[in-house]
Amino acid sequence: MSFRFFAAVPAALSLLPLAAYPEQPIQVAMLDPVVVTPTLSSVTADASLSSVTVIDESTLRGQQVVEMRDVLRGQPGIDTYGNGSYGKISNVSIRGTSSNASLLMIEGVRLRSATTGAPAWEYLPPQMFERVEIVRGPRGSLYGSDAVGGVIQLFGRDNGSWANVGGGSFGSWNVGAGASLSENNTSVMVGANVFDTEGTEIREHSHNRGFHNESGIFRLNHQFGERASVGLFRFSSEGDTEFEGSTPEQKREMEYLLQVTGLKGDVWVNDNWQLKALISEAEDESEDFTDGLTSGDFNTRTRTANVQSVALVGNHQFILGGEYLRDEVLSSVDYDEPGRDNKAVFGQALLAFGALDLQGSLRHDDNDAYGSKVTGAGAVGVKLNHQHRVRVSYGTAYRAPTFNDLYFPDSPPFFYSNPNLEPESSETGELGVRGQYRHWYWDAAFYRTNIDDMIVYDFAQSTSLNLERATVEGAELALGLDWNQWRTGLAFTALKPEDRETGNIIAYRAQRTGRLDLDRRFGDVSVGATASFQGHRYTDAANTDRLPGFGLVDLRASWTFAKNWTGRVAVENLLDKDYVTARNFAGWDYLNAGRAVMVNISYDTQ
Repeated sequence: MSFRFFAAVPAALSLLPLAAYPEQPIQVAMLDPVVVTPTLSSVTADASLSSVTVIDESTLRGQQVVEMRDVLRGQPGIDTYGNGSYGKISNVSIRGTSSNASLLMIEGVRLRSATTGAPAWEYLPPQMFERVEIVRGPRGSLYGSDAVGGVIQLFGRDNGSWANVGGGSFGSWNVGAGASLSENNTSVMVGANVFDTEGTEIREHSHNRGFHNESGIFRLNHQFGERASVGLFRFSSEGDTEFEGSTPEQKREMEYLLQVTGLKGDVWVNDNWQLKALISEAEDESEDFTDGLTSGDFNTRTRTANVQSVALVGNHQFILGGEYLRDEVLSSVDYDEPGRDNKAVFGQALLAFGALDLQGSLRHDDNDAYGSKVTGAGAVGVKLNHQHRVRVSYGTAYRAPTFNDLYFPDSPPFFYSNPNLEPESSETGELGVRGQYRHWYWDAAFYRTNIDDMIVYDFAQSTSLNLERATVEGAELALGLDWNQWRTGLAFTALKPEDRETGNIIAYRAQRTGRLDLDRRFGDVSVGATASFQGHRYTDAANTDRLPGFGLVDLRASWTFAKNWTGRVAVENLLDKDYVTARNFAGWDYLNAGRAVMVNISYDTQ
């Protein structure tokens, strides 16, 4: 087993809260957690004035999922689809936008392929993370390009020591371990995980297509007294996955590597002024083989430098920052342009006046490829009483054309680049209401997004095009309960993503999704279930080719049989449902895995 991340171990600091919060009862802390993604600073989900979902460590461990898209499936505003199970291409759509119009970050570092623009969700093992923050709605005024639908941020495992071993259906096995040490003001954490499976058929009457993943994480933090800290962070995921070739007998194989490296530091100049800095590098590399012969490699690298000045004035907070980002493509394909730079300045104000909260942000980006873009956002929150808050927000965002969109050498008849593409731009208005109680909460949001020049891939013309006008109208409901050994989560999403020129639904968008998580603890034993559904979707712009909707049921149980030791069993797709979320351009369906049973034993001191 090789882990390249151990050979070069730079990385990043954990984000520090900008203000202390009073200690809350445990139920309230779980149901109204502190988040950093919506505003770049630590606020509770309720006070963020955003539609936010947090998936915590107990949920990630308890549900025992092996793919990140299963963690996200059916969450409010989230639609997932892909080309089969276990390491196959996965797409995550937030609020009806494309997979590359929502931003993925790991510990504050942007990760995606610069050529496709989309994150490789299929290579991110849930075992290596302890927290997921999902922010729905535009965040272009804070993060720049791609945050049209929202932002998903993953946080790596941090404290404690852990080990796990497990296996199950389809010749699958998993083993991992990690440890953390702390001495005076310095802490170190290192962990590694391996997952391997023979896989399943992803095409009818074909062969099982396997998947192998090796991942690792390293963290080093040091605190200089009470006013400054610095740290390193590195996450790596590498391995290989098998795909279908042009015939059922032909096998394609891809070797891949994802790496995120960051160095973070901060210092409190005085009690009300903090300076923060992040230097990072993210890599997305892949090499494709057909029948053992290489057919191309696509390696992209994103380097970023980000600085922020944070000022606290009474109950108000002001952030002023700048960012430099460099995308590079190193590939066997000769792109017309191998790199581009983006320079940005941004600012944010968070104002608190008793029951009234105001937020405003503005960002200016200057990019080599498409010039200048200005995005902004504003939100108003009114606390009606101790339990209820109403929020209203408006925000703009944009998505830049990818290197494939603009610069890929024409490869007829399969692909043509389009150097005349415009960046897509959006504006979103949202109304939200939240009820926050000691043992439960509910949150409802209604929104409309207008998108100009939406970038879509047209299979008929084998190129990317701009849709002149598109709209997404939607409603989301989320509910959570933590009471008397019961833990429940409910999510429902209804949306209409429409091409305004034709009146058709945009391809590969499910208009209805939902999820119910129900868990009950009986002393050292816990049992639970997840029921989720996705509505039908169209595979073409004309809405003539339709994939049916489906529902899935998963079961799980755990037993803490000794201190820090837990045994778990999970049954995925209990009813052995046949379902399809994507169709190949040649007309055949990508099959997903049927019923699967996974067993795991873990040791965890956290």
